[in-house]
Amino acid sequence: MFETLSHLALQQYWWVIISLVGALLVFLMFIQGGQTLLVQIGKTDKQRDMLVNTLGRKWELGFTTLVVFGGALFASFPPFYATSFGGAYWAWLLILFSFIIQAISYEFRKKPNNILGQKTYETFLFLNGLLGTILIGTVVGSFFTGSEFSVDTFRMTATTTSESNITRWENTTRGLELLGNIQNILLGLSVFFLARIQGALYAINSIDDEAIFRQSRKQVIYNAVPFLLVFIAFAVMLLTSKGFAVDPQTREIYMEPYKYLHNLLEMPLVGIFFLVGVLGVLAGIAVTVFKNSTGGIWFAGAGTVLTVFALFLIAGFNHTAFYPSTFDLQSSLTIQNSSSSHYTLTTMSYVSLLVPVVAGYIWYVWRSMNKKKISSEEMENEEHAY
Repeated sequence: MFETLSHLALQQYWWVIISLVGALLVFLMFIQGGQTLLVQIGKTDKQRDMLVNTLGRKWELGFTTLVVFGGALFASFPPFYATSFGGAYWAWLLILFSFIIQAISYEFRKKPNNILGQKTYETFLFLNGLLGTILIGTVVGSFFTGSEFSVDTFRMTATTTSESNITRWENTTRGLELLGNIQNILLGLSVFFLARIQGALYAINSIDDEAIFRQSRKQVIYNAVPFLLVFIAFAVMLLTSKGFAVDPQTREIYMEPYKYLHNLLEMPLVGIFFLVGVLGVLAGIAVTVFKNSTGGIWFAGAGTVLTVFALFLIAGFNHTAFYPSTFDLQSSLTIQNSSSSHYTLTTMSYVSLLVPVVAGYIWYVWRSMNKKKISSEEMENEEHAY
């Protein structure tokens, strides 16, 4: 079946999968967002215990999705993995560090006689929520703004060890320079405030406690305003900026005014995804604030997935370089010049058929775990508490 597809069709198929996984990852960052709200929502130890435990039952899903996202990129577009992970390693190491301390914190926060104490692990959870969201958003922002690297296309086909280094990062700060770009920062802050909104919405949906409901609803309001400000600023900058276009005939990379706006207009289905996604996030906020609904997380969650999915698609489709180089335009990576071979993508595509099965299992476990809301009584009788 897949072997009959062209190489380009397989490349597009895998960019769609990566885009979807990336979108799901941003949705699952409600875990990180909730971690940054432990003090604002959890005014007492018992309330913080309820919040940590409702998030703790899902943190492994977020971590696993991050690993799958990185692994899929490595397998399907290895030059991107080599360039970004090998070049901007300080940014990626900070992201990895933040997720390591998250895992440690959930494991040891309530361990008796732990050396660091409960508050230290809660601080670690806050740092994961802060660094994880902002840095991942900033790195993804570079898909639109570019990074300083060069690629030796001659060595793309090298087989010897001495000739295997095909990419070179042309900035000594190794990824930290991405934090100096305002558009990257705006996307990073958008992910941060969106994660906090979704974290509060998830607490409302999964915890049976009136005080937590009131405090979570307040946090939805408090974070909605800065989220809208930074996201609108990012969207305006993105849609009015020059983009990294690819000539379909010569494969030459050049700067095109309003490129990403053109991508939305020239791919109307993607434009609809983006618009419906934004409206979904707004609907999730609105039903919570004005209707006191407990289901806002599902509107906002679906909206987040559609919006981020659309952003990934306009970054890689319609003759666009998904990982552009500001140092050397012709070193920019596209889904065509940076993908694995036809054979590799074909083999991976058969494996991808298991994704719906895994997704169905995750949904079943999710529903089983959330069938009954967490309560203070449950915390008192819970044998394994985070």
